[in-house]
Amino acid sequence: MSKKSRSKIWFLVHSWLALPIWFFVLIVCVTGTLAVVSQEIVWLANPDVRASKPSDDARPLSYDQVVAAIKQAEPTTRIETIVTPDESHFALSVDVSYPDGRNVTVYVNPYTGVIQGVSPAFDFKAFTRALHGWWLVPFTNGYSWGWYLVSLLGLPMLASLITGLVVYKKFWKGFLKPTLRIRHGARIFWGDLHRLSGIWSIWFIAVISITGIWFLIRAILGDNQISISSEPIVPVIAREQVPNSADGNPPPMIGLDQAISTATSRIPGFDISFVSLPSNAYSHLYVGGRGWYPLMYQTANINPYTGTLDTAHLLGDRNALEFVTESMRPLHTGDFGGIWVKLIWFFFGLVLSMMVLSGLLIWTKRTALATANALKREEKAARPRPAARPVPAMRAETSEVQP
Repeated sequence: MSKKSRSKIWFLVHSWLALPIWFFVLIVCVTGTLAVVSQEIVWLANPDVRASKPSDDARPLSYDQVVAAIKQAEPTTRIETIVTPDESHFALSVDVSYPDGRNVTVYVNPYTGVIQGVSPAFDFKAFTRALHGWWLVPFTNGYSWGWYLVSLLGLPMLASLITGLVVYKKFWKGFLKPTLRIRHGARIFWGDLHRLSGIWSIWFIAVISITGIWFLIRAILGDNQISISSEPIVPVIAREQVPNSADGNPPPMIGLDQAISTATSRIPGFDISFVSLPSNAYSHLYVGGRGWYPLMYQTANINPYTGTLDTAHLLGDRNALEFVTESMRPLHTGDFGGIWVKLIWFFFGLVLSMMVLSGLLIWTKRTALATANALKREEKAARPRPAARPVPAMRAETSEVQP
């Protein structure tokens, strides 16, 4: 075998070894697309997650009314956190604990306060996000290697976007005159689909790749105990501020509605979407929600006995770096603007997955064709060449006497 042939064979082996990487990228794209709408898929499959109205004019209960309804149904329940989803057709998610030590999340109807069901510890939403985010590799000591493996894809994805724009001259013409030839064979069809998908999802690929690189940086910072957060450390409530309880019961606290009213009156535009009740007598009521900037949460700690706003972490408290870093996760998942933003992310996730699939098919067919041609050349070169025929004697003598 010649040196050139050996190089060709090694190149083909190298190309085939990239096949698992292609499938890995495709699976990450598909699972990420499903993860965007995983909550909606759970809503379709599980009636307990739905916020069914008892009547057309029914209005959502306040937080105090929700607590009272849960306590009436299960008096021994200890309510820890109440989360109001961004979309009104979802039930409330309430973390509760029981005297026997069980800790579960229950679905509560926001209009009636009825406990509709118990959330599984690992549902479809958690499964798709774990499969996409870290390939179900457990976090044993810091971030798992699955997290690093997935987030590393942001680097080649961003590089592919840049090189694709350089290679595809005048790519903007794809917006004005999109070309998708259906009747010219599979190779031309998949090639057109690959280019067209890449053109129309330029912005989406840039967002996903940049935010994916941030997840890689976040893991590196976390594993090295480096924090860039400006959120203040909340001191516990002083012992002298905790009311005495002569009968041994927990000291009385203000209502959740009063605490929320305190927070919203002190913080303009504060839309409360979750409330965490104190875990002990010296803890605060912790409330949070979005403000005018939908990609970040604001939080506040309220004294549960006096109703005073002790500490808050607002948009104005963030520096420029935090505005960028805290925006990365919602930009990556599309979880910041309700169902319509999710559908946009889901659609372009499908486009990105099709682009990877078309690239995989083009690459596979090209590599398979090159492999077949190389094998044919080697088979042809290995065949024994036919021996040269002897020149007849009479013909040789004639040729000798000719001048």
